Amino acid sequence: MPPGASLIKHMEVYSRINNDSSAALTSCCEFFSIVCRSGASLLSPAAVVPRTRFPPSIVCAAWEKVAVADITHTNNVNGNGSSADNGKGKRLSIAYSPEWMALREHTKEVQKLHLKDLLIDEERTESLIREHNGLYVDFSRQNMTENTLQLLLNLAERAKLRTKMNAMFAGEHINSTEDRAVLHTAMRAPRDARVYVDGEDVVPGIWEVLDRIKDFTEKVRSGEWVGVSGKPLTDVVAVGIGGSYLGPAFIHTSLQFDEGCKAAARGRRLRFLANVDPVDVAKALHELDPETTMVVVISKTFTTTETMLNARTVRTWLTTELALQGYKEADAVSKHMVAVSTNIPLVKEFGIDPENAFGFWDWVGGRYSVTSAVGVLPLALQYGFPKMEEFLKGSHDIDVHFRDAPFERNIPVLMGLVSIWNSTFLARSSVAVLPYCQALAKFPAHIQQVAMESLGKQVSADGDPLPFKAGEIYFGEPGTNGQHSFYQLIHQGRMVPAEFIGTIKSQQSVYLRGEEVSNHDELMCNFFAQADALAMGKSSDELRGEGVPERYIPHKTFSGNRPSTSILLPGVNPYTVGQLLALYEARVAVQGFVWGLNAFDQWGVELGKVLATRVRKTMSEARTKMRRIQITDGYNPSTRKMINRYLDGKQQLLYPEPKDVFPCDMIHSEGCTVDMSDGEEEQ
Repeated sequence: MPPGASLIKHMEVYSRINNDSSAALTSCCEFFSIVCRSGASLLSPAAVVPRTRFPPSIVCAAWEKVAVADITHTNNVNGNGSSADNGKGKRLSIAYSPEWMALREHTKEVQKLHLKDLLIDEERTESLIREHNGLYVDFSRQNMTENTLQLLLNLAERAKLRTKMNAMFAGEHINSTEDRAVLHTAMRAPRDARVYVDGEDVVPGIWEVLDRIKDFTEKVRSGEWVGVSGKPLTDVVAVGIGGSYLGPAFIHTSLQFDEGCKAAARGRRLRFLANVDPVDVAKALHELDPETTMVVVISKTFTTTETMLNARTVRTWLTTELALQGYKEADAVSKHMVAVSTNIPLVKEFGIDPENAFGFWDWVGGRYSVTSAVGVLPLALQYGFPKMEEFLKGSHDIDVHFRDAPFERNIPVLMGLVSIWNSTFLARSSVAVLPYCQALAKFPAHIQQVAMESLGKQVSADGDPLPFKAGEIYFGEPGTNGQHSFYQLIHQGRMVPAEFIGTIKSQQSVYLRGEEVSNHDELMCNFFAQADALAMGKSSDELRGEGVPERYIPHKTFSGNRPSTSILLPGVNPYTVGQLLALYEARVAVQGFVWGLNAFDQWGVELGKVLATRVRKTMSEARTKMRRIQITDGYNPSTRKMINRYLDGKQQLLYPEPKDVFPCDMIHSEGCTVDMSDGEEEQ
């Protein structure tokens, strides 16, 4: 019998013969001491209570006294929750704490409550609403009480959340697997701030890059910097993937119809090329003139396979077209291509002048990089640097709130704790992000990466298996489109916590004479109604009272009691978009800190890259040698057959003499049309 099972068997017997609290506490303490000394699989209060007659309070008290106080183990951890071989012992998972146990017990109480009853309580509602600098966040439609909130705050204290947050802002290397600081927040710090990494104040360097971006973008926008033929560069193609694309694309889409941004971007176009699919290349370059096009290649390492292939493709398109007019490749690249990267040697090798490269730092993760040159450069080319300064100020506003506000008033902390409550304690594995604002259409996709790449982990920061499921599946669409798509499941299918995002003011005013409300009012009527529909539901008795035939009642009944958070913004402009971005970034960090995992690495994306490299070499060899994939190539039968089917379908096991081939839509061609309905056309 495993040591842990043997010990808990001992506890079962002991609890039957020791009923007084003093003896019970002593017994529990002895039990946990034996566990710690034996090196057996650690048993939490949650594992012990159901198997014994000891009250939960006694088990938690013993755990607090013995196990949590000072547990030594083989590996070690520093105060921030990351690995450090310092001989001081390994920190236990938060799941073994009394606070965790208290929340597990509390779920039994909450599951008996219905939101239609909870929402009657004015005092509870008021206690679950938070405001900060124009943001209004309502947690009252969550399956929680004021006591739930206090228990979650206790959990945050147990997790040393404040200590971990301070370590992040102080530039400590909290990204343990890559031995890096995590300081995307420094990218929006004001010029007079002081932020240190390894003893060096990084703010002057950050502003040196921002000043260069300001100078460069003003030259391009004013026509002082022109293309090789002397024409102004009015079109920009940003080449990047993942965080180098999703964040900047979200910001771009959100600002296109802001009155000030629209005026600043008049006559300019910004497009993004992310997917290596040649269709995306064709779409990005459709009807662009190489003489007026600037290309921004965005890659931290300048080795990302998809980005660099796309960059080479666009470079070839650019230089081939300009060569027809007699311009040399080097001259074309120097005037039409710039880079955002930390790898200057590879930038130079690619052919881009290092003077035309804008850097950032390895302590800025890709999915957190939109407030660095990654986003600021292409967006400033489109909207002007002053608009990007407003955006950075909005992000910094939330950074300060996150860093300084007490937890009970701290919006990103509360959002993170509510997510932990829903996903870990109430077993709800998804989150629907539902912006009732078309300008925020690309926000769910960006947050999908921020959250899922950060929190989709199976081990703690120490490398130990997590004793619970971490992370949620994020998805979403703008309202009201989503209502006619997937809301059916949210209302009558699986339990999916929702996050509604609305605005008080629209970027566009449309009010038709004779209509009851404006177009934006109609949108927001649905914003308010959907949150209540999820919470309140509709009972069979209500349906009968309305005269609904009995046979339809099971189909028309809504159970309700489905949780949501509502976020109301004053409007969508550079400042509020910066706030929204930083709000969700910080919320994800909170979840990682409390769960005890590293939210700032992403090893899960590496294996697929390695295997793709292998397939690439095999495919190239098969075509070159005119052969099929064999068993000896080492692929499983399924993969081998599928690759061969692909090659056969191409009807070309051997490529002809190498040449540059482009889809018709990349070169100006009659009869080619591309749908640009995602709003990336000229302002």
